[in-house]
Amino acid sequence: MISIVIPVHNERQRLDRCLAALRRQSARPDLEIVVVDDGSTDGGVEHLEASGVRVVRQVNQGPAAARNTGAASARGDILLFIDADCVADGDWLREMIRPFEDGEVVAVKGAYRTNQRELVARFVQMEFEHRYRRLKVSRRVDFLASYSVGFRRDYFLDIGGFRADLIMNEDVELAYRISRSGGKMVFSRKAIVYHEHPDTLKNYFLIKFWRGYWRAVVYKKYPGKAVSDSYTPQSLKFQVMSVYLVSLCVLVGLFSRFGLLAAGLVAGASTASMARFALRALRKDPAVGLLSVPFLWVRATALMAGTAAALIAVGRARGLKWRRSKPVLREGEVREDA
Repeated sequence: MISIVIPVHNERQRLDRCLAALRRQSARPDLEIVVVDDGSTDGGVEHLEASGVRVVRQVNQGPAAARNTGAASARGDILLFIDADCVADGDWLREMIRPFEDGEVVAVKGAYRTNQRELVARFVQMEFEHRYRRLKVSRRVDFLASYSVGFRRDYFLDIGGFRADLIMNEDVELAYRISRSGGKMVFSRKAIVYHEHPDTLKNYFLIKFWRGYWRAVVYKKYPGKAVSDSYTPQSLKFQVMSVYLVSLCVLVGLFSRFGLLAAGLVAGASTASMARFALRALRKDPAVGLLSVPFLWVRATALMAGTAAALIAVGRARGLKWRRSKPVLREGEVREDA
């Protein structure tokens, strides 16, 4: 049996579209659909049980906990997760379960696509396609995304599922954990779900900021992945670092003209590293290609800001922990290490 788990919180309209697409799948295995109602208040799941969908309810704990709840109650040998705001392509189910014919495979990652015509949304899709090129050439990947992902159920439960304390990047943390344990994960590029990407620069910046924040939290436990993984281009890491360096050089430039010169050189090198993406984008979508360099600078700045915020938060938490653990001396006492 295959179990499809969908976490839901107040998304009735989107959920109905998601379920309609799942009912139109070309593959017809023994299948159950489990919708986990994560404390919804819109009544969006009340009508589902009559249509053959299993509904599991919990108080609001977030999507990671909801997925874990769904997995625990699922009856299938294979677990597939999809988000309520996604619409599966007609062959999504077939392409998600096909890789499990290899007995070594424990997890499968699917792909995003969009039908949006807004410029920012088209750029975001180009980003995904750029990263999918990296995944496609990897025999084993170390990156998963919860919007379209599958697991062998026993393996998922044994390794502990998603970390419910992470607001974002809980899927990335799980992928890194599986990679550390030696589990084989693969990318199924034809397992497509359609999604609405951010369509304004403001929304794009905010999403990238929080992704940078929570990725930094994950990197704290898996520092080696900050150096290299199968999903993140090395050029992106250089671009994020260059924002730090340019900012530092500009500060130095307040006292020395050599700081401004260095800032210009770093900014030029970072812009040059964006050329490959821009040229590919020009061939596929000239409008996106022409604006891709400033968009990539927005991305790098947002990720840098999110990472910096995470580092500040971690530093403050450590300082608070140290102050709480510091012994309080009574009058007349002297610390042993004084």
